Amino acid sequence: MKGKSTKTSLWKGGKGKTDWQQVDALTDKDIARAIEEDEDTFEPEPAWFANALILRPGQPKERLTVRFDADMVHWFKEQGSGYQTRMNAILRAYYEAHKDKGESHHRPH
Repeated sequence: MKGKSTKTSLWKGGKGKTDWQQVDALTDKDIARAIEEDEDTFEPEPAWFANALILRPGQPKERLTVRFDADMVHWFKEQGSGYQTRMNAILRAYYEAHKDKGESHHRPH
């Protein structure tokens, strides 16, 4: 089934369909009511924020060779493209959780 699709590119001079005068006329009360009535509104609990990932693009990277358990590498690769970024995010989350505690997790050789 083929249908007609419409594409508007704002960065190429398109006007879009938003009535900005109507948006500008909304009060804070109007906006709050619209949020309350929207079934897709998501209000996270504090625990959600505690487990949220903060991704920091543009961090300098260092190339190195590491060895991980084969099942861990396989599992991350099964998740699709970006597995190294996800592994880095997990390492960063661990680091962020422990860096200020002055903990040393060195194991004797």
